[in-house]
Order: sequence, then C-alpha cells, then structure tokens
Amino acid sequence: MALKPEPTAPFHSVQYALRVLESVSKCGTGVTDTQIARDTGLPAAHLSSLLLMLRREGYVEQVSDGAYVTGDSLVLLDSGATREAALAAKLRDTLTRLRDSVGAAVYISRYIDGEVRVTQFADGPLTPAVQEWVDFRSSAHASAAGKCLLTQLDHNGRRDHLSRHKIARLTSRTITNERVLFSRLDSQPATVPMLDLQEYAVGTVCAAVPLTAGSAVGCLALSLPIEHAHRLRSAAEALNRQAAPVVLSLTI
Repeated sequence: MALKPEPTAPFHSVQYALRVLESVSKCGTGVTDTQIARDTGLPAAHLSSLLLMLRREGYVEQVSDGAYVTGDSLVLLDSGATREAALAAKLRDTLTRLRDSVGAAVYISRYIDGEVRVTQFADGPLTPAVQEWVDFRSSAHASAAGKCLLTQLDHNGRRDHLSRHKIARLTSRTITNERVLFSRLDSQPATVPMLDLQEYAVGTVCAAVPLTAGSAVGCLALSLPIEHAHRLRSAAEALNRQAAPVVLSLTI
C-alpha cells in the first residue's frame, strides 16, 4: 500500500501558523488578512486555509469588521498557572475531533528517556483502541508509532534502543532483521505516513506521522481493525493533513 508524500507536512504548516499568530498577537485591536499577509509574506491561498484552521481551533477570532484578534484557546494557553491544564484540555479536544474526522482511534506517542510512551489517545465505541498485547516499549520495531519514532533517532540511538528491546517476531509480518529494519527506516520519507500492516498485532493496521515540536521526538498515530483496512490509505492521508493543530497545541 503506497502513499505519496504530502506536500504540506504538518510541521511546515505550524511554522507558518506561528508566524500568523505572532502577527495577530502584536496588534491587540485586530489585524486584517491583508496586514497579516504583509507581515508573514504568505500567499493569499495559503493564508486563507491557515486562518480557517486557526479559527476552527479557537486560536484566533474574526470580529465584526473582519479583522482577526487573539482567540480564547491562545489566551488560555498563556494564563500562567493554568497553562498546563488548558493545554491538556485543548489537546484532548483536538484529538477527539481528529478521531471523529478520520474515523479511527488516534494516539500521541513520544520517545522519553529512551522509551516509547503513548502519552495521549482518543478512542470510542466505534473507534476502539488497539489492544496492547505486547508492551509498546518493547515493540517499536513492529508498530507504526514505534517505527515512526525510531526514524527520528540517529543510527546510534536506534542501536541503543534495540540493544535494550530485542527484536522479536510478533506476527508473521514482523521485520526481525535489524539491517532490513534500518534500511526501511532510512528510506521512509518524512512526509509519508509510516504503516503497520499487522506487524504488531494480527487483526490491526496502523499509520503514524512525525510530530516535531522543538527537540522532542513524537508522532501521531491511528489504528483500525483489519475489516477497515481498506480505509487505511485515506485515513492516513487525512491524519497527515490534519496533524498541524496537534503540533500547534504541543508547540505553543
């Protein structure tokens, strides 16, 4: 199942979105899209889609005269002692809407202190989470999220991880040769979702895209039961397109 590179990677969109927010934030009385375009240098078509996303996520609001002002989401994230709680609530809301949009359970995984950790997820009755039958920390070589995180490590970082978590065959599709695994990781385009086609668990397919927020290593993933495998391509591409608000929540 081949996926084409997504020309607008989420981290590129976030860089542009942050420039837009800087333009809006420095003018408390409101700023027009024309002025934002001058401040940021973004073309009108790109700016329009960014402003639409920022309005939907509550980072900016459009007032009666058409100007843009700081939205409630951005105000909450800058509220001192309550910032962490506000950020967590914003992230939960974003993941819930992303789950409903792609029709799959979604997850944020991070590589923290040399371990793979699922830090947030959103599932539901119609979008069940994958059953963790083997500890995610020990199965990075097989899962979409784990492989996506490993692609963001250098060669020595990968070797260190696999020296502590030995490659094991979890299903008949699991890659068990380190050289083959590293070759697969090295050839993975950064803008194409990483796939797991029943490599971690029989009956489940997954996809993951990197989340680059500062120096942190992270990814956004989804899982689908095998009976919905025909939707994996479209769901993965939608995940990639809609990752920007998640990165934005992690960046601000």
